[in-house]
Amino acid sequence: MKFFFALILFTGLSTYCSPVAVFISEKAGPIGKDTSLYISPFREKNERCFKCHGQGRYEYTNENLGRQVKSLMFPQGIIDRNKFYIANHKSFSCTDCHSEDYTKFPHPGQLRMGMSNNCLDCHGGDEKFAKFKFEEIDSDYRKSVHFKLEDEGFTCWSCHNPHEYKISIRDSKNLKETILYDNNICLDCHSNYNRFQLLSDKGEVNIMKKHDWLPDQAAHFKSVRCIECHSAINDSVLVSHQIMPKENAVRKCNECHSKNSLLMSSLYKFQYQGKSKAGFLNGIILNQSYVIGANRNEYLEWISFVIFTIVLIVIGIHVFLRMRK
Repeated sequence: MKFFFALILFTGLSTYCSPVAVFISEKAGPIGKDTSLYISPFREKNERCFKCHGQGRYEYTNENLGRQVKSLMFPQGIIDRNKFYIANHKSFSCTDCHSEDYTKFPHPGQLRMGMSNNCLDCHGGDEKFAKFKFEEIDSDYRKSVHFKLEDEGFTCWSCHNPHEYKISIRDSKNLKETILYDNNICLDCHSNYNRFQLLSDKGEVNIMKKHDWLPDQAAHFKSVRCIECHSAINDSVLVSHQIMPKENAVRKCNECHSKNSLLMSSLYKFQYQGKSKAGFLNGIILNQSYVIGANRNEYLEWISFVIFTIVLIVIGIHVFLRMRK
């Protein structure tokens, strides 16, 4: 089981970091050859950046040496153009967020020391994005354990890569993909000690060992997101951003596996809203996991009781008539 779970985590994380991840529904191919990719009005302008940052190797003219030089791009500087053109910010020009001074090569060194924008710098107070409630998300985040790490360099981009991030609207068709995608955001730091050390001096944590108490680890990690147990419930935003201290994480089975499952206010809340309660309670997750009381319904219980009573009466009458004969 340990090996199986390790394989799942490795497969999920490596998929997330690979050029074409399983949660990407669009085909990823070279710009211009694959019509399913978004055709940006800034495609040609952006190609000035992707010419170097779009692959692991780039070439430039070294005027001091008087010749062409080939060099390797540092990993953090590689931007997958295919992922970018299917991400949320696909309609942007690179210089909408980055200084125009980056169009000069070599780039002025002081540009790297500048402060990066955060989500509210663009999305705050804008009626077009009001439905996403960015201000409330920011308020949620400021109560989070992650906010305490801002002095160490934690930002929105620590979780949401601005070049690749895709918002996920959950439904029955893409739920498993959403779980994989969202969990990999957490694992990208919490199972990558090199990244984790950038924000914390704590020792390396073995995720599997930390969750030894959890029955059937593999099933849980495949079927729910980390934030289901590690964030506060917030019904009014798409995803809660208030990550709680580890001692406040959900540990009781009945908090999820019950008629009043907290999953109905987190992972399944948008599927559950508006559904009739006249049928099976928690019907959305009946096929996903065992839920105490999930199939209880007062009308069905009465019908079952009446049918059972009628059957007993029929059997009693049959026995009585047989005995008489």
